Amino acid sequence: ASAAPPHSSVKADTEITKSTEGWKKNRLVEVVQAYIDRIQEVNPFVNAVVKDRFAAALQEAAQVDKLIEEETGGEEVLEDRLPLLGVPLSVKESYALQGMPFTTGLVSRRGIVATVDAPPVALLKRAGAIPLGVTNTSELCMWYESHNHIYGITNNPYDLERIPGGSSGGEGSILGAAGSVIGVGSDIGGSIRMPCFFNGIFGHKTTPGVVSCENQYPPFSGRQEEYLSSGPMCRYAEDLLPMLKIMAGPRVNMLSLNTKVDLKKLRFFTIPHDGGSPLITPVSKELVDIQRKVAERLEADLGVKVQEVHFPELHYSFQIWDTYMVLPDKEGKPPQTFAELMGEPGRPAWPLWELLKWMIGKSDHTLAAIGKGCSNTDFQSIKEKLQKEVDELLGADGVFLYPSHPRVAPKHHHPLLRPFDFSYTGIINMLGLPVTQCPLGVGEEGLPLGVQVVAGKLQDHLTLAVALHLEKTFGGWKDPGAN
Repeated sequence: ASAAPPHSSVKADTEITKSTEGWKKNRLVEVVQAYIDRIQEVNPFVNAVVKDRFAAALQEAAQVDKLIEEETGGEEVLEDRLPLLGVPLSVKESYALQGMPFTTGLVSRRGIVATVDAPPVALLKRAGAIPLGVTNTSELCMWYESHNHIYGITNNPYDLERIPGGSSGGEGSILGAAGSVIGVGSDIGGSIRMPCFFNGIFGHKTTPGVVSCENQYPPFSGRQEEYLSSGPMCRYAEDLLPMLKIMAGPRVNMLSLNTKVDLKKLRFFTIPHDGGSPLITPVSKELVDIQRKVAERLEADLGVKVQEVHFPELHYSFQIWDTYMVLPDKEGKPPQTFAELMGEPGRPAWPLWELLKWMIGKSDHTLAAIGKGCSNTDFQSIKEKLQKEVDELLGADGVFLYPSHPRVAPKHHHPLLRPFDFSYTGIINMLGLPVTQCPLGVGEEGLPLGVQVVAGKLQDHLTLAVALHLEKTFGGWKDPGAN
């Protein structure tokens, strides 16, 4: 069916700030139960949550209710100490969440259960968030459709025949379907931003090195730590900042998250496309138009000038991404190859053999993973030139708009025909910049529109402030059941 899941019965007023205010009106057991009911209502359609912990979540919510009743210092004391107290959380299955599966969709890891929490998950739990379960990913997190041979395929809540993106596609899908309030994703080529774009929600790819990426699978190797980011995903822009403050943990002071941003004093730019790479689908008219509307609204609302700029080096976005993903670390050790990861815990997979097996239905791997295993021209000098130009353009007060993807959410399996379209997000990873993905309503097919808002390194507070403004002007998340 291409119909979206049932209309959301979880009211849009259960975002973080209002769910903590809900102490006065609702017991948290009721809030958590409402989200459990919603997941049970939509998950048969979207297949986003692959393992739940509903019984444990209800028990934890009951303990929170008891804590609130017994708190003598007033609710403010609790709110200060536990800012996410009782807030329902979903977690990407590639993050360790104690007691939950930790396979990243790899058949040879079936049965592996996390014994610890990944640092960002531990920090969110310590702030009071209650995990409801883990969500689907692409095989080994290296594809933009969330499909694997353990959990199957995840659907987009706006149209079940469309992809939710990847690799954090289960997160994007369940958040877009109002089955969770907040979630965590990781991003080395757009794995937070594509799912947020396709499912009409907010997401933030943090400046690398701020939020810990430990206890994720696969682990980073080579120089990948320089491009990999963990970050928050949610329906409401105002939840990004408090989440990021918590997820950054001891490194929060690397960012200026308490600095008040005056949008009228920022310098704004728009880059409408990559210059027309032959590998990548041209940006659709619908997305070109909405990005132009964003620029016009910023000019009208803030009295700023949004300057259009072009970088010829963006033409090579995929080649830059592909080159940098395989660079050796400082000791000269190359990263673990995708074929080696596919073969874990045994010998590396032989991609051509796996392709032959796939053709007769005998491979444990998805076609996307086999293709990645098969896949490298010196593009380092082109990237260094682009890095210098972009860093000079942005400085500490610049922001640019860039398409999130060349088109709205594609139909299932269509990414196999356009494998390089993720380059619109992937190039930002290689530049090491913070990005907030912002929803901009729905387009002519009833599918979410959006844009990337990018700032200079460690200037995450700027893109988060712009996201809040765009939510007010374009309406933010739209209930998929309301179309």
